[in-house]
Formats: sequence, structure tokens, C-alpha cells
Amino acid sequence: MLEDIRKNIEKLIALYESEKTEKENLRSALDKAVAERDAFRKQITELENQIDTLKLAEAFMAPAGSDSGAKLKIDGLIREIDKCIKLLEN
Repeated sequence: MLEDIRKNIEKLIALYESEKTEKENLRSALDKAVAERDAFRKQITELENQIDTLKLAEAFMAPAGSDSGAKLKIDGLIREIDKCIKLLEN
């Protein structure tokens, strides 16, 4: 009977160590995923800024006959900037 209890305790200790290792592995994977998410968010922000810059450059480089298209693009960018300013003020 005492030997059975000892074996059960050893099994519990082994299970505990296994779960502890699994927890550490999962925490490491979570930390890696969070770092990747942050890097992707930064990349998305940079790409959005590049898109805005390209839109603005395209608006200024539009042919003389398409002034209304350039004006619409610039107005749209100004509205986006105004929205960003309002969000920053909050």
C-alpha cells in the first residue's frame, strides 16, 4: 500500500513537471506571437503611410485635364487628416 502511494506521488510529480514544461512552451509561443503581431501592426502602419504618400504624389502629378480628380483626392486626404486629428484630441 505504501509502495502504491509512492508510485502515485511519482506519477503526480512527473505529470506536474510535464505540465510545467508545456506551460513554459506555450508562454514562449505566446510571447513570440505577440511580438510578431506588434511587428505586423508596425508594418501595416508604415504601408498605410506609404499608400497615403503615393496617393498624394499621384494627385499632384495628375495631368492638367484631370484637376477635378486631383482635387477630390486631396479633399479625401484632408478629411482623413482631420479624422486623425480628432482621434488624437480624444
